[in-house]
Amino acid sequence: MAQQFPIRFQEHIQLTSLGIQEANIGFSTLTMESDKYICIREKVGDQAQVVIIDMSDPNNPIRRPITADSAIMNPASKVIALKAGKTLQIFNIEMKSKMKAHTMVDEVQFWKWINLNTVAMATDNSVYHWPMEGDSQPIKMFDRHSSLQGCQIINYRTDAPQKWLLLVGISAQQNRVVGAMQLYSVERKVSQPIEGHTAAFAQFKMEGNAQESTLFCFAVRSATGGKLHIIEVGSPPTGNTPFTKKAVDVFFPPEAQNDFPVAMQVSSKHDVIFLITKYGYIHLYDLETATCIYMNRISGDTIFVTAPHEASNGIIGVNRKGQVLSVSVEENNIVPYITNVLQNPDLALRIAVRNNLAGAEELFVRKFNTLFGQGSYAEAAKVAASAPKGILRTPQTIQKFQQVPTQAGQTSPQLQYFGILLDQGQLNKYESLELCRPVLQQGKKQLLEKWLKEDKLECSEELGDLVKPVDPTLALSVYLRANVPIKVIQCFAETGQFNKIILYARKVAYVPDYVLLLRSVMRGSAEQGLQFAQMLVTDEEPMADIQQVVDVFMESNLIQQCTSFLLDALKNNRPAEGALQTRLLEMNLMSAPQVADAILGNQMFTHYDRAHVAQLCEKAGLLQRALEHYTDLYDIKRAVVHTHLLNPEWLVNYFGSLSVEDSIECLKAMLQANIRQNLQVCVQIATKYHEQLTMQSLIDLFECFKSYEGLFYFLGSVVNFSQDAEVHFKYIQAACKTGQIKEVERICRESNCYDPERVKNFLKEAKLTDQLPLIIVCDRFDFVHDLVLYLYRNNLQKYIEIYVQKVNPSRLPVVIGGLLDVDCTEDTIKQLIVVVRGQFSTDELVAEVEKRNRLKLLLPWLESRIHEGVNESATHNALAKIYIDMNNNAERFLKENPYYDSKVVGKYCEKRDPHLACLAYERGQCDMELINVCNENSLFKSEARYLVKRRDPELWVHVLQDSNQYKRPLIDQVVQTALTETQDPEDISITVKAFMTADLPNELIELLEKIVLDNSVFSDHRNLQNLLILTAIKADRSRVMEYINRLDNYDAPDIANIAISSELYEEAFAIYRKFDVNASACQVLIEHIGNLDRAYEFAERCNEPAVWSQLAGAQLQNDLVKEAVDAYIKADDPSAFLEVVSVAKKHDNWEDLVRYLQMARKKARESFIETELVYAYAKTNRLADLEEFISGPNHAQIQQVGDRCYDDKMYDAAKLLYNNVSNFARLAITLVQLGQYQGAVDSARKANSTRTWKEVCFACVGHAEFRLAQMCGLHIVVHADELEELDDFYQERGYFEELIQLLEAALGLERAHMGMFTELSILYSKYKPQKMKEHLELFWSRVNIPKVLRAAEQAHLWAELVFLYDKYEEFDNACLTMIDHPTDAWREVHFKEIITKVANIELYYKALQFYLDYKSMLLNDLLLVLTPRLDHTRTVNFFKKSAHLPLVKPYLRSVQSLNNKSINEALNDLLIDEEDYNGLRTSIDAFDNFDNIALAQRLERHELVEFRRISAYLYKGNNRWKLAVELCKKDRLFKDAMEYAAESGSSELSEALLAYFLDEKNHECFTACLYQCYDLLRPDVIMELSWRHDIIDFSMPYMIQVIREYTTKVDRLQEAEALRAEEALSGAQPQAGAYAQQGPLMLTAGPGMGMPPPPPGVPYAAGPTPYRQSPQPGYPGMQGFPGGGYGM
Repeated sequence: MAQQFPIRFQEHIQLTSLGIQEANIGFSTLTMESDKYICIREKVGDQAQVVIIDMSDPNNPIRRPITADSAIMNPASKVIALKAGKTLQIFNIEMKSKMKAHTMVDEVQFWKWINLNTVAMATDNSVYHWPMEGDSQPIKMFDRHSSLQGCQIINYRTDAPQKWLLLVGISAQQNRVVGAMQLYSVERKVSQPIEGHTAAFAQFKMEGNAQESTLFCFAVRSATGGKLHIIEVGSPPTGNTPFTKKAVDVFFPPEAQNDFPVAMQVSSKHDVIFLITKYGYIHLYDLETATCIYMNRISGDTIFVTAPHEASNGIIGVNRKGQVLSVSVEENNIVPYITNVLQNPDLALRIAVRNNLAGAEELFVRKFNTLFGQGSYAEAAKVAASAPKGILRTPQTIQKFQQVPTQAGQTSPQLQYFGILLDQGQLNKYESLELCRPVLQQGKKQLLEKWLKEDKLECSEELGDLVKPVDPTLALSVYLRANVPIKVIQCFAETGQFNKIILYARKVAYVPDYVLLLRSVMRGSAEQGLQFAQMLVTDEEPMADIQQVVDVFMESNLIQQCTSFLLDALKNNRPAEGALQTRLLEMNLMSAPQVADAILGNQMFTHYDRAHVAQLCEKAGLLQRALEHYTDLYDIKRAVVHTHLLNPEWLVNYFGSLSVEDSIECLKAMLQANIRQNLQVCVQIATKYHEQLTMQSLIDLFECFKSYEGLFYFLGSVVNFSQDAEVHFKYIQAACKTGQIKEVERICRESNCYDPERVKNFLKEAKLTDQLPLIIVCDRFDFVHDLVLYLYRNNLQKYIEIYVQKVNPSRLPVVIGGLLDVDCTEDTIKQLIVVVRGQFSTDELVAEVEKRNRLKLLLPWLESRIHEGVNESATHNALAKIYIDMNNNAERFLKENPYYDSKVVGKYCEKRDPHLACLAYERGQCDMELINVCNENSLFKSEARYLVKRRDPELWVHVLQDSNQYKRPLIDQVVQTALTETQDPEDISITVKAFMTADLPNELIELLEKIVLDNSVFSDHRNLQNLLILTAIKADRSRVMEYINRLDNYDAPDIANIAISSELYEEAFAIYRKFDVNASACQVLIEHIGNLDRAYEFAERCNEPAVWSQLAGAQLQNDLVKEAVDAYIKADDPSAFLEVVSVAKKHDNWEDLVRYLQMARKKARESFIETELVYAYAKTNRLADLEEFISGPNHAQIQQVGDRCYDDKMYDAAKLLYNNVSNFARLAITLVQLGQYQGAVDSARKANSTRTWKEVCFACVGHAEFRLAQMCGLHIVVHADELEELDDFYQERGYFEELIQLLEAALGLERAHMGMFTELSILYSKYKPQKMKEHLELFWSRVNIPKVLRAAEQAHLWAELVFLYDKYEEFDNACLTMIDHPTDAWREVHFKEIITKVANIELYYKALQFYLDYKSMLLNDLLLVLTPRLDHTRTVNFFKKSAHLPLVKPYLRSVQSLNNKSINEALNDLLIDEEDYNGLRTSIDAFDNFDNIALAQRLERHELVEFRRISAYLYKGNNRWKLAVELCKKDRLFKDAMEYAAESGSSELSEALLAYFLDEKNHECFTACLYQCYDLLRPDVIMELSWRHDIIDFSMPYMIQVIREYTTKVDRLQEAEALRAEEALSGAQPQAGAYAQQGPLMLTAGPGMGMPPPPPGVPYAAGPTPYRQSPQPGYPGMQGFPGGGYGM
């Protein structure tokens, strides 16, 4: 068999195969900072480049054209650090961006990434650390020691917290390579030079220590040989046992005399040191003991660079040939290798336990067997439980424990074994079965439930079968865990949990026989069977054949349940389920028609056999459902006629589903079958579906059965909504047939849809007894004439009177006309008129009579109405017509009667007498009619007079329009006659306006000259003069100047304005000058004539202020500012100050503006004037005048002016103004602009405004006046709302230090608030992390902890983060942070304080793991703190699994008083491992809660006899007497064997022990055993044995004692018998015998070790030979028992 090596060697890649030149593979060109990247600098031609090989993708190297002296890749990310001369740069390759850069003062000899964020650099003199965070610069760590001068630096190492730093260099001295190292303590700031070639730091937790120790490992090849040193650096952590310094020789083969160590890595997982030499040798050392495990050569070339190999926890390196090699521990082989090759079982066992490795199985088996053989069953059980890969957890092991007899009053070894297994974790299948059998037999089901809940048992089908008779529910749980579907489903069924069967089957993809299950369920309960069946079909695809399920229900005739099931199963209404739907309906129609009716009513199904179901419905009396399903007309007609069995409403709706033809046929069948019964529903059907069935078909249907009643009711329901004339006619016809005269009247009155002619003719033919319907029709549709003829000819005159009196009196004129046409008598007509009175239109009556030339017929009636005082115009119109025709003083009537209608009468007179027509029209102001009559008859004079008198402008417009051919003669009559006759000015005015409106200027001028210039009464009329001038302006401008000069009584301003608007500027100027309106005259010159010179001359001549003001305004508009100002000053007019100021500003005429404003201020103390004057002073820089002005009384808006000056950067003026109004806020800002920062701060102090403070502060910051800025800032930061803006302002400009100083100064303010403390904390976290802790300790209660928490976390300030979590009472997070970042955050005392406060108990175990990994030596201190809340069983299991139980021995001692099984067993295991049998015996005696048998079995085979003795003691304690005695016999512990045999009470065991002594020819022990086991031995057996072995002398004392005992008993019996006989004779009560009063025999009550004292009368001097003492010479003669000492 090939030798198994303890290491795994692997070649990962060959660099030369990737195109890397071998010349470029060397210490100066290739770097490997971790096992992720290899970086090579090479030169291809003239171009230098860097090749980056990603070890996860080595076939795709990254090549970048980079010129650099050195390149090193970040250990984890694609970040590269480059060095060219003294320039250092760091680039992010993925982001393609430069992250940092720095130029060193000295050349960097060596550099290296010491973690993900820090680069270490060594120069000729010093060592620096360059952090990646922010803009940090390289930090000097220490100066190089003189011993390293001239050395080549080859490595730099630090421990994890970077408290210890190591610089490694080599140099050539005395023909060998000498190593020199400098070890530097950061805390002590001291260095120590050490001779060494390579070194590494390691964290190691020693057994029994609570915390990890920091170990420093280094190797050296000196002139005297090679050495490996392992020492602990620094002071050991509190409570830790110091690590013992180790120094071992490093072997170098003879052929490698010049070899020396070049690289070292420590595997944190296996605690193994990998040491590589220059010649390619690998040395493997155990870190704890410094034992060399393995050495071999792995490379023929020098491995010049190495790094930890994270994947295997080994070492990876590159040799000069370009091989990338890795070496790691072969976990499967290292323990066997140490055991078999190195023959070091202790080391093998230690490594196996420490690293949980396989390979020590034989050691465990051997140890188990030893302990078991010694009876240390508890210890043996622990060994079996902790053996790797469960090699001892077999049925054979269980059987061995079962075979051990249980001692009375003690726990059996088997249960002890199981207890240990339960404490450690889950039992396997066989263990679970064997444990549960006795537990269930003892009725302790609750234990089983507890174990299942804790997942301590491996569930199996066999376990479920074992539990099922006791508790089916618990068995179900077991089956579920064991995944035994058939048993699970069976249990579900047996326990009635049918709802879970399907869920479970679906979950585990198991398909049981659901039909068989259903049958079994049905036998128990039909309702449960129904529920189960319903669950089978809840899914889209049923889990059982529905037909079979139905058959199961029908076998028991469970129609109701079957129906419920099918309703649920068929709810999806699939086509494939048609047969089932039919079956469902069929069974219910035959047994429960109501149910079937409900099912059909819900319309759930559509795929059943409708014809078959319809027949069943009809048989069951469900005619409605039958009709719903019938499709054949014959079947429908057969069923539908039985309307008394059908719901009428449904039947009506049913007809909606039939075709038109079928509906008509069914209606016919219904009427034919029983018209009286079915008529009503037929009417309802016809009413609802008349649109589909057509009205004509329905009407024909009712008429063919002569059912006018049905037709009446049918049409009555639709007639109100129909517009069909036929429908209305048929309804009227049916109503007449059925005698419904009132309905005939209603429809005739209300309907608009019937044919009136047809209805009229029908009503005439119907000969109704009541003619009112006919009257209504004729009245509505204007058949009154026909009605009158029909009624008069049929002698129905009373209906004529009824009609005009009651129906429609307004139709009297038509009736009168009809009666006149039939030559009715005048008396009848007059009587009818008188009867009706005035309820009709007189005009119509007159018209009707007038058409027939019978107007005089009405004269008496009209005159009577006049006498009655009737003012109706129609009556007077008729009377006027009669008078005109009769020439009966008509002109007088027309002038005096006020009631007639002028238009009507005038129209009547036009052809008869135009003059009368004019009178009538003039009286009624019928303008157009009058004009037409006058034009047609040339009555222009009358027309002119009417127009002037009428005064109607619209009428004038009409007659003066150009289209009027009579306009000229009419105008002539107006001018010559009408106007000369009138004296009313209003008539003149309206007439003139009419001429103006008609645009007749020439005619108007003619008219006005006649009126105004010819000395009429209207010559001086102002309006007429105005009108004449205006008309001239419009029509003849040449006359305007003449009229202006001749006329004096016109409105000069208005006329002037009109002249201006008509561009007659000179005429306007003349008017203004004539009437001395100089200002307006000047305005005309300026604005219209546009001659400023004439205007200036005019102003000089007038010398009026208003004129000067007018002129100044014009000059101002023309931007003649100086001239305008002069003019305003002459006018002494300040009114235009707004315009002057505006124009002066525009043209910067500030001097002129000052003059103007000084004048204006004298006239008007306007605030605006004074404000602008102040501003003008400022603009002209007349600061003295300005200061004088504002110091005196004024109304100026100085604040406003100050703001304007500030905006215009006139800061000196603004300063005066702000100072004047005490606006210190603005003054402060102004002083800032002037550079007077101290003054600005003083002003800000006076202003005491946050905004001012901010502005001044920001300005001071901008000009680097940080002292003043801080003074301002102190007033800002006290306002929480302003703090953020201030903070951002400082930080955006990079003034972090100044901002921190500001906030530090502000903390002492009285108004200091939480925001200040919080922001300072955040700033510390970013820029001064070293001060953050102190700040938080002082002010944690005043910071916003959640906000600072985020900042601390982002800044990776873990100690501060823990502090905040503690104060915020987030103890869980504090604890997790310490665990995740122990280097920075963990403090022992603090951690122990916090861990006791956490809410999540799981953190205890994380903390234990953390201490185990990092602070193992302090682990017991932590456990003591956590003891009150720990689950000790779980804790012990935890340490067992991690194989670090010895570390927590003090903890186990402290909590053993709890008598916890796991604790006891763990501590016992430790005592066994330590071979402390006294301690083990003490523990066993004091605390009995452990698996005694397991420990006994474990100790049974222990190599020390004292442990085997304890095993026997345990067997004895558990009533395993035989095992205990056998174990004692093996170890020749005869004293213990005799004691145990005596205590067992077993004669068989005692006799077997005697036989053993005889076989061994140990007669002395035989004799001792006779007395030790006296009560258990049979004398005959003893005598036989003594005789057969010829040792009567040795057994004689025993025999003597037996004979004496028996004789004593006989004597006592005789005495007792005699006493009873005496009592019987005397009749006395028997007394207790002497025998009963005596105590037990001295022999059996004596001590267990010595000979029992003899009974009275049997003296002897000495006992047997003491325990474990060789027999005395001559003992066969019963040495120790004096001869003759026995007396009988």
